[in-house]
Amino acid sequence: MQSQTTFRLSFWVSASRKINNEVSVYARITVNGKRANISLQRKVIVSEWDSSKGRARGNKQESRLLNRYLDQVKNRIYEAHDELVKEKAFICAQSIKARFLGEDNEEYSLLTLVDYHNTQMSESLSYGTLKNYFTTQKYIKLFLTKKKIQDIYLTQLTFRFLVDFEKFLRSYVPEDHQKKMENNTVMKHIQRLRKMVTLAYKMEWIDRDPFIKFKPTYIKNEREFLSEDELQTIIKKEFEIERLELVKDLFVFSCYTGLSYIDVMNLNKDNITFGIDGGKWIITNRQKTHNKVKIPLLPIAEELIEKYKSHIKTRKIETLFPNISNQKLNSYLKEIADLCKIKKNLTFHIARHTFATTITLSNGVPIETVSKLLGHTKIATTQIYARVIERKVSEDINTLKIKMINKNNQKIHSKSK
Repeated sequence: MQSQTTFRLSFWVSASRKINNEVSVYARITVNGKRANISLQRKVIVSEWDSSKGRARGNKQESRLLNRYLDQVKNRIYEAHDELVKEKAFICAQSIKARFLGEDNEEYSLLTLVDYHNTQMSESLSYGTLKNYFTTQKYIKLFLTKKKIQDIYLTQLTFRFLVDFEKFLRSYVPEDHQKKMENNTVMKHIQRLRKMVTLAYKMEWIDRDPFIKFKPTYIKNEREFLSEDELQTIIKKEFEIERLELVKDLFVFSCYTGLSYIDVMNLNKDNITFGIDGGKWIITNRQKTHNKVKIPLLPIAEELIEKYKSHIKTRKIETLFPNISNQKLNSYLKEIADLCKIKKNLTFHIARHTFATTITLSNGVPIETVSKLLGHTKIATTQIYARVIERKVSEDINTLKIKMINKNNQKIHSKSK
């Protein structure tokens, strides 16, 4: 057991190192006669320093600011000493100095963690996913600014911090539009923050997970998709404008393959091979999950590949289809929806949902097969679409029941006459 120590703190200046009549201010920690000096990165005019009190003289603003800073340093050094006592650590002048300077146990900040995560994961995460993390990073910085702090140590993260961050996200109104975030968007930002904090915990940057008690509350939204009639309306619609024709073809191709935007854009002739049935298959890795998917080509999808085989843009960049940005593609899909009188919010991702529902599950393809075709890691993800189909079946049966009741009523009515 460590014997009782004598601990003392004083402030002093080095008069022998005077420059332009100014001297540097130091803190001196003394434990059992052993000293450790700390440069405080502050200067004072020689005549305005009271050596007996270890303070600046007078009531000038410079003197008051320096003395206030010395009080802060004094409190922090005493806290460092008390922490070491509570931890039953070895106490000496150097150990107190190291604790005060944060050199005995390196502390990582929240923004350091976010930067580290986004840098380290740049190779393993898709561009779209990484872009979402950058957006979350932006909101974390905005939240810290609102709290009037530049950063926060990971050890200072609490459950209250997460609750306050959630409240900030729910009330935040972006400058580019007036719509607040929906519940699931808020939860996604918190989920990303939580993943980064979990990374810090695994790397032993923190001793505990401050968000362990937090339970995200997602609102289940129905996956929107096109009915058979709506899909056929788009397929049969001919466009004289080349860009709309291309976007229509890309959308329809996705409806019959289930591939996402980026996976369609990345396709090249090497992804087309002959499968076990002797027919043409697409074999590729999903960019989002890196899972391999093998998709037998349906006739309409095969026709669309053939259509763009000799296109000048596909020959130049050696892809199956001419490339177009996701933003432009979704913008043009709005035009197509208007021209086809489709009231749904048409986006490219609806094509993937349409493949899962209208093309496969509705036509009796087993859910296990659909899950493989979509490249899902868990069948539970695919079951979302199955519930949509069940609801559609229920609605259709209820419509049938009403028709049958009406027919029965008509028969009764005619007999009564």
